[in-house]
Amino acid sequence: MASLTVPPVPTCPRQDAIELHRAFKGFGCDSTAVTNILAHRDAAQRQLIAHEYRAIYNQDLLRRLASELGGHHKRAVLLWVLDPAARDATLLKQALASDVATDLRAATEVVCSRTPAQLRILRQAYRARFGCDAERDVAHRASGDHQRLLLACLAAAARGDAAAVDAAAAALDARDLYRAGERRVGTDERAFVRVFAERGSWAHVAAVARAYHGMYGRTLERAVKSETSGSFRLGLLTVLRCAAECPARYFAGALRKAMKGVGTADAALVRVVVTRAEIDMQYIKAEYHRMYKRSLADHIHSDTSGHYRTFLLSLVGRDRGYY
Repeated sequence: MASLTVPPVPTCPRQDAIELHRAFKGFGCDSTAVTNILAHRDAAQRQLIAHEYRAIYNQDLLRRLASELGGHHKRAVLLWVLDPAARDATLLKQALASDVATDLRAATEVVCSRTPAQLRILRQAYRARFGCDAERDVAHRASGDHQRLLLACLAAAARGDAAAVDAAAAALDARDLYRAGERRVGTDERAFVRVFAERGSWAHVAAVARAYHGMYGRTLERAVKSETSGSFRLGLLTVLRCAAECPARYFAGALRKAMKGVGTADAALVRVVVTRAEIDMQYIKAEYHRMYKRSLADHIHSDTSGHYRTFLLSLVGRDRGYY
């Protein structure tokens, strides 16, 4: 369930475009007005606003926002204005264009936490925006078993959704994973790639996880943790937790990691908030409170400040009357 709140009466995109232009005029930008408009419009409305802004002022709204805003607030708003597929494509491109290890983690999250249907649209948006295939950039940036996993996820999405889950096939895959991992010395990583990515179905992964636990009395997650490592393990765990458990629980953990300890991993915080606000943020908030005994809005409020904080809390939704 989404956390985004929009006006009960549909707004006029043309008027929103005019109000945004007014917010840009003069000395400095009225960031409060920008948040009040954009943080309370759904994806379709935001696209109409951008269209009207170009029609009226012959300017690209994204470029104008980029010139008026700054810092983490700018990062969040620019991603939010994009439609979901273009946003995921942009996040993946930014992650793959960097040499920073944490950005490779971001690329893994985007690919491995999206359903095959979402990845199929992402691939189309990636080529449309950047003129190349996502697979090319993944192959250039990632390596080894991690690269094979990401490429397999993208390739499975390109083939379309798999057929209905076959319990017998799931049991055979569970057996193969056991033989490829816990039963032997060393690990056959290709077996994990085949089951977790090449099948092209989250439902199948979930069925394999259930079969594995029933057949061997221990969880598939435990096997992944003990048999794999590094970015490859991160990718497998992301697929497993989103497919076999609960995406909301996975993203609650990602948000906690972004805000845990000294300092905040703002890129990760922005990425999760803006990509999940229109999908399942209400469930993520519930999981966050259940897992960490703290309101997500409370934690965001204490870890951020200024217009950046106001914008994120507008997307997440108020829990205790902040802002």
